[in-house]
Amino acid sequence: MHVEEAHREFIRDHLEKRSGERRGRLERGHKEAEALFCRSVWWPLQGNFEGLHPEYEVTDWRGMSYFCDFVWLTPFLKLAIEIKGFGPHVRDMDRQKYCNELNRETFLTALGFQVVSLAYDDVQQRPELCITLLKLVLSRFLPKEAPRGGVTVRERELIRLACRLGGKLRPRDAAEHLELNHRTAVQTLKELCEKGLFVPEGSLAGKRVVRYQLQAMAVSYL
Repeated sequence: MHVEEAHREFIRDHLEKRSGERRGRLERGHKEAEALFCRSVWWPLQGNFEGLHPEYEVTDWRGMSYFCDFVWLTPFLKLAIEIKGFGPHVRDMDRQKYCNELNRETFLTALGFQVVSLAYDDVQQRPELCITLLKLVLSRFLPKEAPRGGVTVRERELIRLACRLGGKLRPRDAAEHLELNHRTAVQTLKELCEKGLFVPEGSLAGKRVVRYQLQAMAVSYL
C-alpha cells in the first residue's frame, strides 16, 4: 500500500473510533506537521501505522486533558512523540507556557511514557535524521536478538556507542564500554570495518589508526 493511501486509512480509522472532543481534536490537530511526520518519518521507519495513535488524550496532573501529537503503544514501550514548531513552542511561548510544557513532559515520564520531541524543521528538511534518532530510541526497548543480520551483540553495542559519541569511536572507548582488553576491542572494530560499517581514520602522520568513523548504513543494524 502506498504511504498516502495508508495515511488516509490510518486517520479515517481513528476518526471512526472517536466521538466528541477526542474526534474534534483529531480533526483540528492533525495538520501539515503531523501528516508530514507520518509520511516522511514514521512510514519509512516502520512501514505501517500499527499501534500509533494520533492526538492521544492524557489527563495531566491538574486533571485537564492534554493531547500528545502521537503515542505509540506496544507491549514493551509507551512512546509519546511531539512535533514542535519554533513559533508556538519557542518564539510565542511565555514563562507559564514554558513551565507547563516542561511539567507535562515530566508528568508523562512519571506515567511510564518515553517522551521524544522532534523539531518541525527537522521533520520537514531532515527526516532521515529523525528516523536515525528514533531508531536509537527504539533500539533501547526492542527485544535483543543475537546474532542478527550478520552483526553480533558486541558489534551492535559499539554502533550504538558511536552514535552517542558523535559517530567517532576510539579503541579505548570501545574497550572501556564493553570491558574488553585493547586488542579485542581493536579486533572488533576491524571486523566492523570489514563489514563496511566503520571506516578507520589515521593520525596526522598517517602511521596508525586512532579512531573509527561510523557509516550511515550501520544504524540500520540497531
